[in-house]
Amino acid sequence: MPPSALKIGFVAAVALVSAAVAARAGAEQKRRADVALGVVTLTAPIEGTVLVRAGTFTMGSEVAEIEHALTLCRYEPGRQSCERNIDDFAAEFPPHSVTLTDTRIDRAEVTAGDYRRCVETGPCLSLPFASGGKRFEQPDLPVTMVSWGEASTYCKWRGGRLPTEAEWERAARGLTGRRFPWGSTYDPYLANGGRLGLDPFEDKDGYLELSPVGALPFSRTPDGIVDLAGNAEEWVSDWFGAYPEGAVTDPKGPETGDEKVIRGGSYAHGRAWLRSAARGHDLPGSRRAWRGFRCAYEG
Repeated sequence: MPPSALKIGFVAAVALVSAAVAARAGAEQKRRADVALGVVTLTAPIEGTVLVRAGTFTMGSEVAEIEHALTLCRYEPGRQSCERNIDDFAAEFPPHSVTLTDTRIDRAEVTAGDYRRCVETGPCLSLPFASGGKRFEQPDLPVTMVSWGEASTYCKWRGGRLPTEAEWERAARGLTGRRFPWGSTYDPYLANGGRLGLDPFEDKDGYLELSPVGALPFSRTPDGIVDLAGNAEEWVSDWFGAYPEGAVTDPKGPETGDEKVIRGGSYAHGRAWLRSAARGHDLPGSRRAWRGFRCAYEG
């Protein structure tokens, strides 16, 4: 191919990429303007699963990333308590090599409408929305107020299971180790997050509490998985414990424990907890208005 043709092809490719970036930036600028005006855009339901291809990635965080998490925390209104949260971030250490086989994972979090169908069919128990949480029972919102056992029962009914912690992190970070599902830079308009402080709620993203699943499409991963940061934090299958120091294949976490792992952060969590490496944990019988789940399936 002559050099002139290569140059033309290169210029055309750059133009296409630039146009795509400009279109995405323009759409996001319009969405932010709509948020400021109180306009909510209705979107079609996001359904189905995404195949997370087999591969090896680095799970967990280096010391430098843990220090960055503390830096993000110090931007919060409640920054004076960041040092007390150091154990949350230290639990991401050590970074270690993880090899996973093919897995399919839900594109979106399980909705209250999805869960209601399981209740009507029989396997799932009704959730205590009547105790002050009726506003969270809207069918297009992620189901919350659900225990780990109830989440596991639902996934079995669907022919799946809760994702392992490693599968969840691989879906959020990819093989390249993204800091957030969408990339390396935090943007409060991209995810339905909150803040660290006496009042953990903020509405820069257009939502004070839960948002319909997939309502913030630019927070999705390159694979098209939505809401892996913010909205509702998510149960995964593992017991909480220290990471291994060596390479592992298809890890499932400790055999026993007191608390289960939670991932993703929620509308009540600050930016440091929306990172794809951030870990949480709670008793398996606990229920939170900001906690839901999604399912995984063998590839």
